[in-house]
Amino acid sequence: MDPIKEAFQKVKAEILDLKKEIQEIKQELQQTDNPTDNPTHIPTLITLSEPLKQPNLAFSTRNRGVPTDNPTNKPTHQQTDKSNENLSYQANFDDFEQARKILDSLDNIKKEIRLKFKRLTPKEMLVFSTIYQLEERNIEEITHKILANILNLSESSIREYINKLTKKGIPILKIRQNNRKILLKISQDLKKIASLSTIIQLREL
Repeated sequence: MDPIKEAFQKVKAEILDLKKEIQEIKQELQQTDNPTDNPTHIPTLITLSEPLKQPNLAFSTRNRGVPTDNPTNKPTHQQTDKSNENLSYQANFDDFEQARKILDSLDNIKKEIRLKFKRLTPKEMLVFSTIYQLEERNIEEITHKILANILNLSESSIREYINKLTKKGIPILKIRQNNRKILLKISQDLKKIASLSTIIQLREL
């Protein structure tokens, strides 16, 4: 056979094979565009019945992409309210705790007062009560002499009772006036904590 003719036939056969392959590719493309023609065909695009959920991003879309350290699905104001509730609860707890400490402190002070006044003799308690009552009547100058006249005792006895009271921790002040007269007063700190009736009640417990 003529070599040129033989070569031409080979080329022609290759062209036919190429056309056949192109035709098969076209058929596959048509089946892809029309998926109903082939029930077993799996479409490349899937239509979802529900919208895609927006993924949790580390950026906030409301503040133009500013990074957020703790992304959350809850509104910010709810977190603020919860924080305020916690602060309010802590404040109330601190107030109650402070009140408890004050009450405990007062209880300890009353116990101390009770122990001190229980150690007093009836005469010593009488002298103390007389000074307290005179101050409640706004008598400014309470002296040994005035107490002696009221209680029918000598001034030396009154001085002795006053000394015993102060040694036992009873807060009676001696204020010298004009380097002569000594005025007797009960500490205002004690009067703020306990009235005379309270002291008497504590003494009787």
